[in-house]
Amino acid sequence: MAAQFQFVMRSGPTPGATFSLEGDQVIIGRDSTSGVAINDAEVSRKHARLMFQGGKYVIEDLGSTNGTFVNGQRLAGPVVLKGGDVVSLGEQIVLMYDALSVDAGETMVSARKSTPRPAAPVTAAAPAPSPASAVAPMAPAKKPNMTPVLIGVGVLVLVCVCIGAAYAWFAPASFWCSSFPFLTGCH
Repeated sequence: MAAQFQFVMRSGPTPGATFSLEGDQVIIGRDSTSGVAINDAEVSRKHARLMFQGGKYVIEDLGSTNGTFVNGQRLAGPVVLKGGDVVSLGEQIVLMYDALSVDAGETMVSARKSTPRPAAPVTAAAPAPSPASAVAPMAPAKKPNMTPVLIGVGVLVLVCVCIGAAYAWFAPASFWCSSFPFLTGCH
């Protein structure tokens, strides 16, 4: 059994578009000569590179401005792709990576050449992904835990209120007469 590899655009300028991945090296970028050409401002001219090694594709970022992410993690080095991985370019472009098994007896695999194939137009509901490519949506970016800061501020306010109340309670009568004569009846 041979494998055929492809990206399916889940979100971006052409949702549903399919990009066949063929060749030992495929460039993903905005440049029209890229193997996976995506015309969007978030995509660098040469955004990322796919290298075919050991029967699998390895992806690496090429110093893009908006970053390359696999399953929500920004690439810091090369990563081996697995079927169902979600590759994001910046924040808006989401590609689903599929590794399809092909029976060599039934289908001839052509020489590796990278050409994007637009998929059928997307209707109101996108087709459900196959179980092999089903993947959970990307998790939103983690927000910092503000609970310790809020507790610290609350404790500080409570201490200040207690000090103020203690001072007011134990203050000498001269303080009350000079500060609030209308309340104490002092003249």
